[in-house]
Amino acid sequence: MKARKDFLQDIVREYQHAGNPWPTSPRAIALWAIDTKRWAPRPEAIVNQCAEQLSRAMAAEYFTDEFGERIRAKHAVVYPEGEKQLVLWDDIRTADHKHVAIALQQRRTHILHECRQLNSDVNYFNRVRNPDLPIQMVFDFTLDLLEMELASKKRAA
Repeated sequence: MKARKDFLQDIVREYQHAGNPWPTSPRAIALWAIDTKRWAPRPEAIVNQCAEQLSRAMAAEYFTDEFGERIRAKHAVVYPEGEKQLVLWDDIRTADHKHVAIALQQRRTHILHECRQLNSDVNYFNRVRNPDLPIQMVFDFTLDLLEMELASKKRAA
């Protein structure tokens, strides 16, 4: 059985090969896929869809602390459970130290993997597509973080 991700990637390729506008939005591809009967909602996926929407909502919940900092309220920890994963969410204001420490380290690792992939993408583009005008990418965020912190304090004042 084909993985769901592979099935969806096939739909994107079919959309492109059908001569549809490109670049495009996922919504345009979805409308085309539904219209052409390439995709239909699976009743058993309703719980997964709701859980995914709840996860996105929890990840987007912030509060402002007593120092004026914008703080993410809900944090997830991913635990391997055989072939699957168990994701447990907790609130930073009430979660125990272990949960928060694991959640923050997992987010940091995720950011690191995103940076590694971004670096590979930049390297490919520079090497294969445009070696004469390479895109420069800096992965040291120290000054960016400082600048954002200063701007945030300036807005709060």
